[in-house]
Amino acid sequence: QVQLVESGGGLVQAGDSLRLSCAASGRVFSTYTMGWFRQAPGKQRELVASITSGGRTNYADTVKGRFTIFRDNAKITMYLQMNSLKLEDTAVYYCAVRPSGSISYNYWGQGTQVTVSS
Repeated sequence: QVQLVESGGGLVQAGDSLRLSCAASGRVFSTYTMGWFRQAPGKQRELVASITSGGRTNYADTVKGRFTIFRDNAKITMYLQMNSLKLEDTAVYYCAVRPSGSISYNYWGQGTQVTVSS
């Protein structure tokens, strides 16, 4: 029903910037909340940032001031601008969609690897 495809991951050095994209297709509405999650080796998946259809954003404390989430509702595409990357930002990043009225993210992308080196 819903397909999410992430892109933009890669290998960068500490202090560099990277922009991730998440293109949605299928039965996706602009009213859905979208979010970025990440999972580092040996750690649980964590919410990095989320954005509602109205543009309200929420960030994990570890990325506040460095990451910016935004979306293009017309294209049903979400982005994550990551600046001042740190070694601890290394993880697989996933985009996800939470339908209106749902308390959980029901649709997930396949993930894109972000590796930050020193």
